[in-house]
Amino acid sequence: MAHQESVTPASEEPRVDAAPVRRFRDPNYQPQAETLGALREKIDTLDAQIVALLASRALCVRDATRFKRNAFEVSSPKRQSRVFAKVRALAAAHASDFPSLPDVVEAAYRVLVAGFIEGEERFFAETEQID
Repeated sequence: MAHQESVTPASEEPRVDAAPVRRFRDPNYQPQAETLGALREKIDTLDAQIVALLASRALCVRDATRFKRNAFEVSSPKRQSRVFAKVRALAAAHASDFPSLPDVVEAAYRVLVAGFIEGEERFFAETEQID
């Protein structure tokens, strides 16, 4: 008798309260949670922390506007390059668990920095030069 796999229709979401239906072949793999629901709760908690950290970063970006003399200094291309290289290197330290993490982190930071620069340009327009 052949082994029959349970197949969930492609249009159906996986159950959040069920046991895993797959496992990694690596015997050293350490699961992060027992259910998909528990994983999603952990991800939601991490997302709240990440957003709070991004909000703190945004306040620093806003305050940095006070130190800029012109639009070029707001965009600061050399600083951008250093930030992208730095976060890529930070992510590389975790790449053994998720090999594409440096690419994901760099791509995310490129979007974040573009948004922060756009915001900082608006804030720059709201400042005045100190005599």
